[in-house]
Amino acid sequence: MNVSRFPHLTALVATGATALLIAVAAPLSASAAATTPGSASAPTAVGAPTGWLRLGHLSPDTKSVDVRVSALSGGSTQFELDGVGYGDVSSYQSLPAGSYTVSMVPAGASGSSVPMISQTIMVDAGTATTVAAYGPTDDLQVRAFDDDLTEPSTGSARIRLIQASTITPEVDVKTDQGDSIAEGAKAGSATGYAEIPAGDCTLDLTGKGVSDTADVSVAPGSVTTLFVLDTSSGGLTILPVLDSAAVGDAPDGGVDTGGGYLASSKADSSPLAKLRGGIL
Repeated sequence: MNVSRFPHLTALVATGATALLIAVAAPLSASAAATTPGSASAPTAVGAPTGWLRLGHLSPDTKSVDVRVSALSGGSTQFELDGVGYGDVSSYQSLPAGSYTVSMVPAGASGSSVPMISQTIMVDAGTATTVAAYGPTDDLQVRAFDDDLTEPSTGSARIRLIQASTITPEVDVKTDQGDSIAEGAKAGSATGYAEIPAGDCTLDLTGKGVSDTADVSVAPGSVTTLFVLDTSSGGLTILPVLDSAAVGDAPDGGVDTGGGYLASSKADSSPLAKLRGGIL
């Protein structure tokens, strides 16, 4: 079992016939839950309206990077992530509504280094956004995905897919109960959210010449994103990230892949992405 590199969420993943379990590892403090997207009773922020942002490294052949999020106005750094590797998805971070620049440099590079890639994104008040780098290194791209953390109906869960594989142009995903999660999802795209019965189900993932299965458990009231990633053996795997939970405090954490290129290397026991400075 790989240990989650982020404190609030744990995923157990085995490549091949993939087994996945999403579980809350530790509740947030009351102060943290107050600024977590999806929290049932998140109060209005004092001062400037805020939104939420999380970051993902989904490029299989791009080495670890340091990520900086800076305000477009004034250029002040809001927060940084150090040593982010393939398959890492950060916690949501609360930011004042406005425009920001997300830039990536090789891990350990100086603050004056020219970014490998940068993208201007907008954080809107009361909304959550996932910004991810994807694709091969020689065609690295950054895209912002809108996250809809609306609570599902009673007894159900909401789930969507972000297609980040570089080995197949499209993927289909459906549950063993016949619910379609994705049909012809293209690389770099996000599907809409599907509402499925809460509980255990098996996901069938198929692409051009590749396939995988995943046993997933989703809690009632939860919202989950499935990231489709490459494995080191040339196959596919699914990384589930819990976006919001209605049971107890909503977690704001991400998880490491447990698959992808990390599956063939020894996991580092130290925190891979360290947040510092800014608003936390």
